[in-house]
Amino acid sequence: MKITKLGHCCLLIETKGKRILTDPGSYTVDAHSKLENIDFILFTHEHQDHYHVESLKAILQNNPGAVVYSNISVSELLDKEGVKHNQVNNGDSIFLGEVAVSGIGEKHAVLHSSIPQSSNLGFFIDNRLWYPGDAFTDPKRKVEILALPVSGPWLNIGEAIDYALMLKPKVAFPVHDGTRFGSAHVWPAKILPPNGIEFIPMTEGESKEF
Repeated sequence: MKITKLGHCCLLIETKGKRILTDPGSYTVDAHSKLENIDFILFTHEHQDHYHVESLKAILQNNPGAVVYSNISVSELLDKEGVKHNQVNNGDSIFLGEVAVSGIGEKHAVLHSSIPQSSNLGFFIDNRLWYPGDAFTDPKRKVEILALPVSGPWLNIGEAIDYALMLKPKVAFPVHDGTRFGSAHVWPAKILPPNGIEFIPMTEGESKEF
């Protein structure tokens, strides 16, 4: 499995002959028009840093064979835009070619008690990679590779580290870090490796073979 981090939560995952894109949002617009040979696009939820409809339309124009899968909230928006797609719900299992993908989770992490929780669906990809979106959902299965959210208004770095320690993946790399790095990369790199979790501080444009 090769993972290229285009930025923030937009990942290009290449495995078993398929190219899978996650959450092309507003932080990675410049990269979207250059994407080629995309087979599948996955959306976890509708927040602008994960879902940018103009980018999606540009990607689909350049990759007319790409198939879109989304959670319920993005599905409703895509219906309004007339974009063909498939809805995935918590507990659903699908195959992207030979790549098994499970949808896990239902709610975005709490921002504040006064703010209603939006929908959020994590994706467990190829029985190896867990991409939780904006939540600390326990997928209830062994995680080899964790796309670890490390920064944002809904989390602090301690919560992110504790989440990784709970799941105990073989390796973790940071996502949801499009606004800043700093301690969001420093502290996981200090704490996770002594606990048996390799931490790879991937930044925008980097690729890594897993």
